[in-house]
Amino acid sequence: MAADAAFLIGEHVRTLDDRYRLALPGDFTAALVAMGGDLVLAKERPGCLSLWPASAWKPRLDAAVDVLRSKLEAGLLTQRVGRLQELGRLLSTRHRIVGIAGRDRLVVPEGFREFLAVKPGNDLLVVGAAVCVELWEPSAWSSFIAAEMPGFRDRLDELAG
Repeated sequence: MAADAAFLIGEHVRTLDDRYRLALPGDFTAALVAMGGDLVLAKERPGCLSLWPASAWKPRLDAAVDVLRSKLEAGLLTQRVGRLQELGRLLSTRHRIVGIAGRDRLVVPEGFREFLAVKPGNDLLVVGAAVCVELWEPSAWSSFIAAEMPGFRDRLDELAG
C-alpha cells in the first residue's frame, strides 16, 4: 500500500437491508475509492469480510500467484499438488471485485453472506482495520476483540516503536 494511503480506523454499527445492502460510513468509502477505484471484497475468517482497494490487493495477489505458477512450471510443486489444489479452491472463492452503489452502499454478494453468517435486518460492525475496512458479524467481532485486546499495547509498541 502506498505511503500516502489513508489510515482507516473507527467502528460503526450498520444494518443489512432486505437486499443485502450495507451503508458504509462515507469517510471509509471515500478513502477506499481514493486509493484506487475498484474494490475487492475478501473472506478473512468466519464472520468477517474485508474490503480493499484493488490497487492494494491485486499486486500482492498477482505476485504470489506468479511465484506459484513459476514453481509449478519448474516442477517444484509435483509433490504438493494436493496442497496447491486446496489453495486454488480458496483462491477461487476468497475474493470478488465489488462496487459501491448510491449512498455508499455495498451489496454483500451471495456466498459472502453465508460466510459472514448474516441475514437481512441483522446488524454488522464496520471496522477500520488501518489498511482496509472489515465487516463483522457482532458475535464474531466480540470474540475476536476479547482474544486480541490483551495484546494491544505490545502490538502498538512493536509497530510504532
